[in-house]
Amino acid sequence: NLEKIIRDKLGFKNKIEFNNHHHCHLASTFYPSGFNRSLIVSYDGLGEYETGLIGIGQKDKIKIIYNKNVFPDSLGLIYSAITYFLGWKAFYDEGIIMGLAPYGDPNLKVPNSKKSYIQIFREIIQYKNGLSYKINPEWITYNYEKNTWLSEKFSKTFGLKRNYNSKINKHHKNIAAALQTRIEEIVIQQLKYLKKKYKINKLCIAGGVGLNCSLNGKIQSSKLFKEIFIQPASGDSGLSYGAGLVTMMKLKKFNTNLKRRSFYLGSRFTNKEIKKVLLKYKNKIDYTVESNISKKSSEIIAKGNILGWFQGAAEFGPRALGNRSILCKPFPSKMRDHMNKNVKFRENFRPFAPSILNNFAKDFFELEQESQHMLIATKVKSNKKKYIPATVHVDNSCRVQTVHEETNKKFFDLINNFYKITNVPVVLNTSFNVKGQPIVNDPEDAILCFLKYNIDYLAIGDFIVKKLNK
Repeated sequence: NLEKIIRDKLGFKNKIEFNNHHHCHLASTFYPSGFNRSLIVSYDGLGEYETGLIGIGQKDKIKIIYNKNVFPDSLGLIYSAITYFLGWKAFYDEGIIMGLAPYGDPNLKVPNSKKSYIQIFREIIQYKNGLSYKINPEWITYNYEKNTWLSEKFSKTFGLKRNYNSKINKHHKNIAAALQTRIEEIVIQQLKYLKKKYKINKLCIAGGVGLNCSLNGKIQSSKLFKEIFIQPASGDSGLSYGAGLVTMMKLKKFNTNLKRRSFYLGSRFTNKEIKKVLLKYKNKIDYTVESNISKKSSEIIAKGNILGWFQGAAEFGPRALGNRSILCKPFPSKMRDHMNKNVKFRENFRPFAPSILNNFAKDFFELEQESQHMLIATKVKSNKKKYIPATVHVDNSCRVQTVHEETNKKFFDLINNFYKITNVPVVLNTSFNVKGQPIVNDPEDAILCFLKYNIDYLAIGDFIVKKLNK
């Protein structure tokens, strides 16, 4: 009914084009990468029937070289199945499992079994050869019945599904670790095969699995490629962009030099529009106008306050890239615990991202390229961990965002001013929302979130806002 709905709602009478799901993913990451030639991979739950697609991009063309990974053999669906089993929401909370994985050990023996967690996951997710993998049907039921996910064999091996509110134990952590390890093994094996066969030194990544920054970090640290690029809306929200690009490519109506490293493309508001909303809440807030909002905000953060930061145009994709963010200083380590428990109301093991001035990234991290979209996890250098402990995960990794003056001057200036005060060129950056809620999108969203939760100050446009009861 989709075509009929579009015609009825929009009164559109011309041709409507339907583009392949994974082809749209490939286009959404290759064209903005700026690479002249690149391998392109897409992994997610399910497109039409493909669960992934591999191609080569060259100038304005994408050539599909492998499309044989199809339902139910899906890295995305098995990740969602384990997310469900561990007590979280499938198609939504997969990032939590990624954050939990470093706390587990995949090489330990499964209780009442002679095999380790990773050995069993190698039985569940089987690497066949070259570019082929298979999900062993003995372990799953999602191929027969929607939302059932895993088989009786899985339950007999690993026990009952965890309830959301029950304790997370070592067993759950080991399952997460084995899943993450096996996904990394499969993808790295595929990429080694591709690199050997095609000898292309750039890689573009898309699809929901492309949001797995731990996996992306393993790819980056493998040094298989000179540079990798992940489009920030790597999941299905980025298909809108990819579908437009595929059609424009067919019509030959765009400039092939589409390099776009700035994805600040969403809603934006003038000071006049912001002030109108501030006046609506004048009995609950006080505000001042600042001539240098970045400098004032850096001073607020340096004093240990939590700052809501609402500036410019909203980011494309699920990561807060410095325009719809909650910010604080990256030290001491208890800042992370305070942010998780009292501000974001989420699991205590979940990490936060360090946003760093791009020219300092190689000093702090084992990172050989830019990471503007917060989608590459990398190790912190041992002599720098003490400066940013609130952003370092249990395995000494960080989900880094490199901040560039030319793509986000206000945010760059804030971090640069913070550096002048503290001698640390990093701030802790998390999305401007609380667990289970979308990122704030307009001034009223921002003010309501600020008023309801434990955020000390709000920097919105050129205004610094504080609560009247503070």
